[in-house]
Amino acid sequence: MHENMTILGIIMVILGYGYYSKLLNRWYISGPMVFTTIGILLSPLFFGKEFLHLEGEIVQTMAEIALIVVLFADASTLDIKRFGRGWRMPIRMLGIALPLTILFAAGVAFWFFPEESPLYLLLLSLFLAPTDAALGKAVVTDPIVPERIRSAINVESGLNDGFVFPVLITVVALIGSGQEQMQGGWLGYVLQQIALGVVGGVVVGWIGSFQAKISLRLDWLEHSYRNLIPFALAIFAYYFSEYIGGNGYIGAFIAGMVMGNLTPELHENIEEFVESEGELLILVIFTLFGLVIVPMVVDTWSWKVLLYALLSLTLFRIVPVVASLTGLGLDWPTKLFLGWFGPRGIASILYMMIVVHQLGGAEGHETIYGTVTLTVLLSIFLHGLSAKPLAKLYAKHMESLRGRSGE
Repeated sequence: MHENMTILGIIMVILGYGYYSKLLNRWYISGPMVFTTIGILLSPLFFGKEFLHLEGEIVQTMAEIALIVVLFADASTLDIKRFGRGWRMPIRMLGIALPLTILFAAGVAFWFFPEESPLYLLLLSLFLAPTDAALGKAVVTDPIVPERIRSAINVESGLNDGFVFPVLITVVALIGSGQEQMQGGWLGYVLQQIALGVVGGVVVGWIGSFQAKISLRLDWLEHSYRNLIPFALAIFAYYFSEYIGGNGYIGAFIAGMVMGNLTPELHENIEEFVESEGELLILVIFTLFGLVIVPMVVDTWSWKVLLYALLSLTLFRIVPVVASLTGLGLDWPTKLFLGWFGPRGIASILYMMIVVHQLGGAEGHETIYGTVTLTVLLSIFLHGLSAKPLAKLYAKHMESLRGRSGE
C-alpha cells in the first residue's frame, strides 16, 4: 500500500511540475528541487515507515539505467574534431582543476574525518568530483551568458563523470580486495575492467553507428525510433562489456563517444531523448534521493559534515578552477563564475548508489555517505536558486566590459 501511494505521489508530482514547470522556473524553482523535496516528504522522516532500501533491486536497477544513460549521453557530446582554441577552458578544468579538486578534498577530509580509512576518504572526494550543469540550467541555456562560458560549463560537466569513473572503480576494487582477501589481484582486475570496457564500447559504438548510417542512407529507419536507438545501444554496450569481462559503465561511455563522433546525424535525437525520457528518469532518481538516501544518513549530519559540504561547494571547487584558468586572460568575475557553477547532482547520487550496492552496504561508513548526501542536497537548492540571478549579474558585467572597450 505504501509503495503504491509513493508511486502515485511521484506521478502526481510529474503532472503538477509538468503543467507549471515554466511558471516555477520564473521563481527559480527547478525540477530537482521539487522532486527531492517531494521525496523527503514521502520518506520515513514524515511517514514513519521505510519500505524502500538503497540496496533494493528496484532502486539499484533504476540507478544503473540512469547512470548508463547519463554516461552515454554525456560522451556523445564530445566532438573530437573540435579540440582546439574553444576547448582550452574545459580542457584545463578537466585536466588541472579536476585532479586538484579530488586531491584537495581528500586531503581536507583526512583532517575532518580521521576515523575513516584513507580509501574511503578518497572515495568521498571522487563522489563529489563530477559536476551537474542541469542544476544550474539557466546558466547553460540562457543566451545572456556568453556562448563560450556556457560551452565550457557544459563540456566540463558532460565529461568529468566519465573521467572520474575509472578512478572510482579502482578505489572500489582496492576496498573490495581488502574485504575479500584477493591478495593483490585488484590491479589486474581494474586494468581488465577498463581495457575490456573500452573494447566493448568501441565494438558496440562502431557497429551501431555503421548500421545507423546504412539505415539512414537507405531510409529504413522510422523517425520515431531514432530516439530509441541511442538508448538501446547504451544498454547493450553496458551488457556486452560486462559479458566480455569489462566494466559496463565504461563501455557505455565509450560507446556514446564513438556513436557521437561517427553518427552526428543522431545528435539531435540523443538530445531529444535526454531532454524527455532521460530527464524523467533523472527526476525520479532525485525523488529516490530524497525518499531513500536522505533518511538513511540524516543522523550522521553534524557541524563537521555541514562545514565540509560547504567547503566542497566553494573552496575545494573554486580554488582549483581559478588556478587552472590562470594565463587565459580571463577576469576574476569570469573565473569565479565558472568556479561556482560546479553543482553536485545526479552523478554523485548514482555513484554513491552503485558503490553502496557493490560494497554490500554503507555500514561503518555512514559519515562518508552522509557528507555526500548533504553536499548534493545543498547544491540542489543553492545552485538552483542562484543560477538565474548570477547569470543576469554576470551578463551585466560582460556588457559593462564591452561598453568600456567600445569607448
